[in-house]
Amino acid sequence: MADKIHNVLFVCTGNSARSIMAESLLNGLAPHRFTAWSAGSHPKGQVHPLALQVLTHLNLPHEGLRSKSWNEFAGPDAPPLDFVFTVCDNAAGEVCPVWPGQPVTAHWGVYDPAAVTGTPAQQQHAFEEVAQILKRRIDLMLSLPPEKLASLSIQADLQAIGKL
Repeated sequence: MADKIHNVLFVCTGNSARSIMAESLLNGLAPHRFTAWSAGSHPKGQVHPLALQVLTHLNLPHEGLRSKSWNEFAGPDAPPLDFVFTVCDNAAGEVCPVWPGQPVTAHWGVYDPAAVTGTPAQQQHAFEEVAQILKRRIDLMLSLPPEKLASLSIQADLQAIGKL
């Protein structure tokens, strides 16, 4: 079980910034342990340019990233998911689809950098800060022993990470 590649979905309302950055972070940090995707309940239809800029700066994969509906991951042809993380408050409160594979779910809410107003430098800083928050949470998850990932007892650990 320790060699299993876990399927992870990061969910947000617009799927243009937070969930996109989380997808890229996990795929870039642990490609041999996880396959990550992202989706939104009401996708914006495009990835925010500042999210792509931050991913480029961090040397993370960003080719092919797109804003998409969570319905792509709820159908019979969807990959079986091991984990689903909501990364914004709106998606945490919405009625989610039934995910194939009965995944472990956790809420890792973080503020929306796309909603930050101000100077271009302030907006850029918001995206960088959110990327660092998500990276810290993903690093903590990656530090868990692989055998613990196979257990549903991980639920409490993942919920706690979302409060950091």
